[in-house]
Amino acid sequence: MKILLIEDDAETASYLRKGLGEQGHVVDHAANGRDGLLLAAGERYDVMIVDRMVPGLDGLGVVRTARAAGVKTPVLFLTALSGVDDRVEGFEAGGDDYLVKPFAFAELTARLGALARRPPMAQARTHLRVADLEMDLLKRKVARAGREIDLQPREFRLLEYLMQNAGRLVTRTMLLENVWEYHFDPKTNIVETHMSRLRAKVDKGFERELIVTVRGAGYMIRDAA
Repeated sequence: MKILLIEDDAETASYLRKGLGEQGHVVDHAANGRDGLLLAAGERYDVMIVDRMVPGLDGLGVVRTARAAGVKTPVLFLTALSGVDDRVEGFEAGGDDYLVKPFAFAELTARLGALARRPPMAQARTHLRVADLEMDLLKRKVARAGREIDLQPREFRLLEYLMQNAGRLVTRTMLLENVWEYHFDPKTNIVETHMSRLRAKVDKGFERELIVTVRGAGYMIRDAA
């Protein structure tokens, strides 16, 4: 992959360039936001790693400006800011994933690989709809019958995956791999717990349930009754 790294910490940048280079990736590095933006707009990259707190123009500003200029390269934010609001800001700015420092290099490379495999933004849908349930992927908003539904980031991703596969059976293994990025069974009820919370928010108070359990198989979100 050809990767753009926007990181002002020299030690972190050196570590990432060395590690990624050893895996055969080509890494261009910018130590400030303005230089990073020029590279992002002028070169073609498979993925960008952007530190949120870089000088000149912060990471959020870099990504917002790049998106406004039509740059569709997937972005992984790398930052010490770990709050929910911080992550939401990153996604709203146009980021695709978020990794908090300190991080494991193996997790970083796994996330980069996942981002690189995603379809380009030009081909990806930005709005999903199932019956009277709507999801705006750019604004990160969900509403049913015009009533906004407040979802946590993981609940949002879970619903997004269900809506992308509307009318099709989604197994527990598929959810673990695509929503949690687990390629093993953690032997917990993590899927069931999040699904229960999601169904309470999406279906409670409405005449028809959209999310259904397929006993012994998985889950499905249905457009037709």
